[in-house]
Amino acid sequence: MNGRTTGSAAGWLIAVALAAVSAAGELSSLADALPGGENRPDEPLRGEFSLDAAVRFLDGAALNWQKDRQCFACHTDYALLYTRPWVSWKTPVHEALRLKLEHLAMHPRDVKYRVTEAVMVASVLAQNDALTTGTLHPATRTALDRMWTLQRADGGFDWMKYNQPPSEVDDHYGVTMAAIGVGAAPGGYAETPAAKAGLARMRDYFQNHPPANLHHRGMLLLASLRVSGILTDAERRQVVQDLFALQKPDGGWALATLGDWQRSDGKQQDRESSDGYGTGFAVCVLRRAGVPAEDARIRSAIGWLKSHQRLSGRWFTRSLWKDQKHYLTHAGTAYAILALTACGESSGDRVQ
Repeated sequence: MNGRTTGSAAGWLIAVALAAVSAAGELSSLADALPGGENRPDEPLRGEFSLDAAVRFLDGAALNWQKDRQCFACHTDYALLYTRPWVSWKTPVHEALRLKLEHLAMHPRDVKYRVTEAVMVASVLAQNDALTTGTLHPATRTALDRMWTLQRADGGFDWMKYNQPPSEVDDHYGVTMAAIGVGAAPGGYAETPAAKAGLARMRDYFQNHPPANLHHRGMLLLASLRVSGILTDAERRQVVQDLFALQKPDGGWALATLGDWQRSDGKQQDRESSDGYGTGFAVCVLRRAGVPAEDARIRSAIGWLKSHQRLSGRWFTRSLWKDQKHYLTHAGTAYAILALTACGESSGDRVQ
């Protein structure tokens, strides 16, 4: 079982994780896990960049999400599992969340968003396998095989649509996440008959449902690096060019400029202010597309990230849905960590 066992009750796992974390001196309690409290646009900036503080924030946000809701969310605990291994992964928090996701793969829930959950469980486990053991876990294979049984004939999946961009608003996000997961899955899983047939349907979906915005195109670029036949080289170069065209003078990006999303609270999107998600996502896409870390535009973006980290360790990103909890900040922090590590950045902290 690749050094892991399938998970038991969620509460037990989180309790064990928290006890272990406390014993290790990493986090003394859930209150310490989120020292800055709620995600606020007025939280002070840090005086000095700290990768350690960023990772601690992401750990705490994921544990709090499990404690309060006992489910996985695209913007929080799923994001932790494809981000944490880029820093370190043999930690109590990572292992506890990984075990719970394995349990969910083996015991899928009959909930209204069951298709979305099935795709995310499969994709995130596959990405996590690739980043950790390099071996396809049996629970991951089960989740991937189940995913195909839920795929529509047109190649799409019935995605959750709560008008919460960019992950819970349309089917396109789900198909790209599925493709990324299958392409990342170790052990040649993409060459299995079920995967080949499913990927062929995905290519048809992308052909018949062109990307509606630059965020879609950025996701497609990431998928195309793992699965052939999604974007051409010329299309990838155009994504790179179009992303750079939206870079702000301060070096960052505003997520709201990557789409034309309408808010549920009737307010205007902030298209002027750089944020953690927009900047982190753009740098991740550009680096994986082959733009060198030494490129002056990338260095400018890294400068923005290092100078705009909040006291708690997070990078604030205003919700594209409504001004309430701003949970998009969690995904923004994950992308900021991915961007910084993709450019070889660290703060000298000893991150566990």
